[in-house]
Amino acid sequence: MSDLHPVKRALLSVSDKTGLVELGQALAGRGVELLSTGGTAKALREAGLEVKDVAEITGFPEMMDGRVKTLHPMVHGGLLALRDNDDHVAAMKEHGIGGIDLLVVNLYPFEATVAKGADYDTCIENIDIGGPAMIRAAAKNHDFVTTIVDVEDYDALLAELDAQDGATTYAFRQKQAQIAYARTAAYDTAVSTWMAGALGEATPRRRSFTGTFKQVMRYGENSHQSAAFYTDGTGRPGVATATQHQGKELSYNNINDTDAAFELVAEFDPAEGPAVAIIKHANPCGVARGETLIEAYRNAFDCDRTSAFGGIVALNQPLDEETAKAIVEIFTEVVIAPGASDAAKAVFAAKKNLRLLTTDGLPDVKAPITTYRQVAGGMLVQDKDTGYVGMDDLKVVTKKAPTDEQMADLLFAWKVAKHVKSNAIVYVKDKATVGVGAGQMSRLDSALIAAKKAERMAEAMELPQPLTIGSAVASDAFFPFADGLMEAAAAGATCVIQPGGSMRDDEVIAAADEAGIAMVFTGMRHFRH
Repeated sequence: MSDLHPVKRALLSVSDKTGLVELGQALAGRGVELLSTGGTAKALREAGLEVKDVAEITGFPEMMDGRVKTLHPMVHGGLLALRDNDDHVAAMKEHGIGGIDLLVVNLYPFEATVAKGADYDTCIENIDIGGPAMIRAAAKNHDFVTTIVDVEDYDALLAELDAQDGATTYAFRQKQAQIAYARTAAYDTAVSTWMAGALGEATPRRRSFTGTFKQVMRYGENSHQSAAFYTDGTGRPGVATATQHQGKELSYNNINDTDAAFELVAEFDPAEGPAVAIIKHANPCGVARGETLIEAYRNAFDCDRTSAFGGIVALNQPLDEETAKAIVEIFTEVVIAPGASDAAKAVFAAKKNLRLLTTDGLPDVKAPITTYRQVAGGMLVQDKDTGYVGMDDLKVVTKKAPTDEQMADLLFAWKVAKHVKSNAIVYVKDKATVGVGAGQMSRLDSALIAAKKAERMAEAMELPQPLTIGSAVASDAFFPFADGLMEAAAAGATCVIQPGGSMRDDEVIAAADEAGIAMVFTGMRHFRH
């Protein structure tokens, strides 16, 4: 078998007509015979190109509203025939089957149809059948056939033909075959995932996962690990869809932390005022609201100035110049916001390594999303934690009820605790975190660490007392014993929000009453691992 195989005959059938005419002209200019179907043939003819309809070679017209047009031996024989197999060559000659050396196909826009919210029947009609069949056939026979499924590869194809005097190399065909099979796999995944949802099937027998390559990382979580970034096609506002305005390429950890920051700050409706979240190692080290963005940033920063160094800053409103000036006072890795003023961008321009990302909006924190986590030999699949607790969902369980101001801080703390690694304890005062305890094996230790951090910040800021005095505290899960609650009380907390549900709830409630603390139960847990 020769490594090079000339391209003399091509079949083009595309839904996305971007670059089609230019490709057709380039192929025709190289003496390639063009075969095509339907709208693709029409577009090529309108450009003055000579095209043969597939119907001419099959002897059958397109039928059944276009459902049947390329599913024919004259097409698939031309794609699948082994040119160095005497029996295959004889069969081609006997049945008048011409070889097809190049297949250019992109598929019906099923994913886009679903994204538009089309009804069931419309989605079904946008499932491509002939396209995937041809792609799989051509890709299987990559010894002889070149398969192109992405518009972005048209230029690479033409460059290959130029470099190889009208032929393609085996390496090129093999690479394109892999791309082709990945495309049909992703397409089938989109169809099966949509259909499972349409049927209300939460646990289908088989589940597929797919992504589209975006970038290679310099390394993964650590320097000895390789990594890459793939998008999932959902278009959810965030790090995967953001525009990067400056700074070096995002790292694996940057992407992970930026995602955590933006998902957290999205909990706070911008219509209710500015909010800022500062993240380090996927945990918040400061979250606050304010009358202005700069006030929210300053208050978030004052929760833990030490940890904020080298952190990620997320805003729920477009970045302004004043806030940008405050952010650049310390080293910050990434800033992400739903927009930024030109003046703010100019401030950041002097910090070449600072990455600024902007999005078209905030992610919908209540939208149903499926999340995945790999374990040895399997995959854990669950709904994203979109749990929401409002004022009416809370149950006051102590003799003392929270005031309106305390209730506002409790709900603020609860939103933040949802995004802190378990065991999580969050102290909040005046809609700003003043102490965060994250990721400890003991809830008591999280309470201790958060309080200790607040004490250190009070010393650094030369405050008369820690800001945990008079604060509200949130626990992501119930207090199994009263000790964690009493540690919060010792730190100065005056009210508590927690799920409840412990076998010792009565003991914890009694301890709260004795300490004069108001406590509410949510009935909902927010473990995060």
